[in-house]
Amino acid sequence: MLDDLDRRVIHALHIDGRAPFSRIAQVLGVSTQTVARRYRRLRAEAGLRVVGLTEPGQAGQTQWMVRLTTTPSTAQALARSLARRPDTSWVKLVSGGTEIFAIVRAPHGVEVSRALLLRDIPRRAGITAVSAHCLLHSYLGGPTAWRGTTQALSDRQQALLRPAHAPAAPDGNRSWAPADHALLDALRRDGRASYGDLATATGWSQATVARRLTDLRSRGVLFFDVEIDPVLLGATTQALLWMAVAPARLDHVATTLAGHRELAVVAATTGPTNLLAQALCADPAELHHYLTRRLGALDGIHTIETAPILHTLKAAGSLDSAARLRSEP
Repeated sequence: MLDDLDRRVIHALHIDGRAPFSRIAQVLGVSTQTVARRYRRLRAEAGLRVVGLTEPGQAGQTQWMVRLTTTPSTAQALARSLARRPDTSWVKLVSGGTEIFAIVRAPHGVEVSRALLLRDIPRRAGITAVSAHCLLHSYLGGPTAWRGTTQALSDRQQALLRPAHAPAAPDGNRSWAPADHALLDALRRDGRASYGDLATATGWSQATVARRLTDLRSRGVLFFDVEIDPVLLGATTQALLWMAVAPARLDHVATTLAGHRELAVVAATTGPTNLLAQALCADPAELHHYLTRRLGALDGIHTIETAPILHTLKAAGSLDSAARLRSEP
């Protein structure tokens, strides 16, 4: 289990994933060496990782939420093959190990079945059903994150750690250039990669890397997220909630859910259900209480399908060598 200092380091990295250890140490009132040791231990033992991410819409991509129903004997191998793909994220085994959930990124205007989905998934007799739901709007997720990672620091400490970004460009340009691909790929693998490592990955000078990073962050193109197993933060019960909500109430319900501490993701989708959420609770009893007392009290939710999450093979970042080993059964 994590102690208070672990949680404060994680919260600090959530506020600024590239904050120097010296600045984090100053705010937390410990030595720089202590913060560096905690970070290395959390990476080695808890799977902590800072990843650099962009909004898919800025890259001309659409996100598809894919559900594959499989036989138990084929689920693990298929999930691992999906996790290894560069265009997937949040690959999870759910529903007793007979269903795989994954988010697939495809270019705008390209049907997911043509872009990757059925054409490239290994032909396995164990796949019994496939469905794909386009993500229309995200109400909670990305840099807003689950509140379980953001409760360890005081308001003053958070203000001291919050990075100062220049205002967005007057024309509202939040795009990135093709030349940024190598930089963004490297940051997706390790958001705290040094300027030297990023210069090697891009072929640029360290000064150019630093300037480009500052520009992308100041315009809201690039943000940094923290990946860590929620179980270590007390969330031993996780579930995907597929909800059918009256269209006239969808925005109100989704906005309300985005304020619930139990949720890490709230997104409007296409399909027979039109709202997806991810719940993280201490135990099954807390999940039951949330479903019956909080969700049950909201008008407009017609049905809820609850799919327990058994294992996350891949989160938002690229699957590095350590994550590959952790994804093995």
